[in-house]
Amino acid sequence: MSVQVWTWILVGITFTLYFGIAIWARAGSTKEFYVAGGGVSPLANGMATAADWMSAASFISMAGLISFMGYDGSVFLMGWTGGYVLLALLLAPYLRKFGKFTVPDFIGDRYYSNTARTVAVICALIVSFTYVAGQMRGVGIVFSQFLQVDISLGVIIGMAVVLVFAFLGGMKGITYTQVAQYCVLIFAFMVPAFFISMQMTGNIIPQIGMGGTVEDGTFLLDKLDTLHTQLGFKEYTSGSKSTWDVFAITLALMVGTAGLPHVIVRFFTVPKVKDARKSAGLALLFIAILYTTAPAIAVFARTNLIETVSNTEYKEVPEWFKNWENTGLIAWTDKNKDGKIQYVNGSATDGKPAYIDQRGQYGERLVSNANDSTNELYVDRDIMVLANPEIAKLPNWVIALVAAGGLAAALSTAAGLLLVISTSISHDLIKKQIKPNISEKGELWAARISILFAVIIAGLFGIYPPGFVAAVVALAFGLAAASFFPAIILGIFDKRMNKQGAVSGMIVGITLMLFYMIRYKTGLIGVMEPRPAGEWWFGTSPEGFGTIAMIVNVIISMIVSRMTSPPPEKVQEIVEDIRIPSGAGEASSH
Repeated sequence: MSVQVWTWILVGITFTLYFGIAIWARAGSTKEFYVAGGGVSPLANGMATAADWMSAASFISMAGLISFMGYDGSVFLMGWTGGYVLLALLLAPYLRKFGKFTVPDFIGDRYYSNTARTVAVICALIVSFTYVAGQMRGVGIVFSQFLQVDISLGVIIGMAVVLVFAFLGGMKGITYTQVAQYCVLIFAFMVPAFFISMQMTGNIIPQIGMGGTVEDGTFLLDKLDTLHTQLGFKEYTSGSKSTWDVFAITLALMVGTAGLPHVIVRFFTVPKVKDARKSAGLALLFIAILYTTAPAIAVFARTNLIETVSNTEYKEVPEWFKNWENTGLIAWTDKNKDGKIQYVNGSATDGKPAYIDQRGQYGERLVSNANDSTNELYVDRDIMVLANPEIAKLPNWVIALVAAGGLAAALSTAAGLLLVISTSISHDLIKKQIKPNISEKGELWAARISILFAVIIAGLFGIYPPGFVAAVVALAFGLAAASFFPAIILGIFDKRMNKQGAVSGMIVGITLMLFYMIRYKTGLIGVMEPRPAGEWWFGTSPEGFGTIAMIVNVIISMIVSRMTSPPPEKVQEIVEDIRIPSGAGEASSH
């Protein structure tokens, strides 16, 4: 059977499973809609958290980033994994004991202020929409290639799917759907890795295969370093980022992880505080399976891409190349008119990839905006994992399985984010502030209508994306680091932290991060183009600036809180109580 037939079969089976679960797990109350009724087992919650955590950025983009960045890409592995440990140890148990549905709910009650709650809602919306943009982009990429539809139509299909299981089941439906999605995505990620590792190194375990030897006895990484240097790239195993920027990005990703509202809310779905700890540990184990495999997939994909494409006559390139050309995610323009694909260090375009539906004399898809570099090949980093099985000539069912896994990863996280958006609006704005007397049924409908609007906005982000998936997601972590993390961590460990300090810190932190992100990533402030790396403040990239914004947030929060009146005695007692391990069986009634 063809790849497309296999894709329809596997995607059809998995989607039927998701819809069946969504219908079975319909939410009948706000507690079921927001936190799945608080009765999810640690094992199920661990798998659901892993699926929620491992988004399209982890499944589709991370290995692609590492395959292009080499050693420098390790910041994503260190930051995201370390952040999860930080979340599990420092935040999850205390937040669970506090017993609130959402992060804005915690901040509103801990800082005894609706102003703080509103600022937290705005921050949650900004972080979640930035993050969900990457997920919808991932959905569009998968659908466009494997179902042979336009990327925009792929995004719209993904919007409809997410809407169904988020609209019906809320957190209850999403939790059990995510358990199924974890099983699909991890199977889809690992099977090609086993195949390709065996094919290239004779070792079925990819983590070992990456450090193994190829047919001629050369170490695989040495071979890739040689291929890189021959084409003018830096050695794959060498880094080019400054030590400070590596530290800043890693820390921003770590503390951003700990401040992500859609991950934190998962710890409210289990019955007890000790279950929150258990599910955090299990989720880390489930996440590690993919995260330790991603660097190996990056090495396999990069080696295969160079060997398959570099200096190859276009008429002899494999079918996968021409298939992906139709999506506009890989393209070649024959600058020296020799009919061969010249893949060397340098950009094939002027930095703004734009494609025209014209074919060149060899049948190649032309790249417009081509610059003067001798490099003739444009490759979107987001296709590396998805195209990898095709490049390695794996069976069609494996190629289709990767499509199903990519969709599971993107849709599971998108659903979690959309739920955060809807609960922020329905619970933290409408129920807590605008209309306190709203009925439970009315609040449920407000949550569902919020999801509908959130899906539409998220879809627009997916159709008009601000960048490749992992880059967008990395910025979302910076925003979470700059806004939420200091307010949450100081709220737990600093009795003296008051509402004035928290509100000031959050506003300054997220404003600073947004300014830097827009100024140096999109170029909308002051000039039309993003500013070059030479102009970064303190040599800090936009992905790492969340660290500086977070430090500024903490300093502002501490200074303002010490210059204003302390929080009420009752609030200080709550802070003392949530840090006491005794009686950690049931959630606090606060």
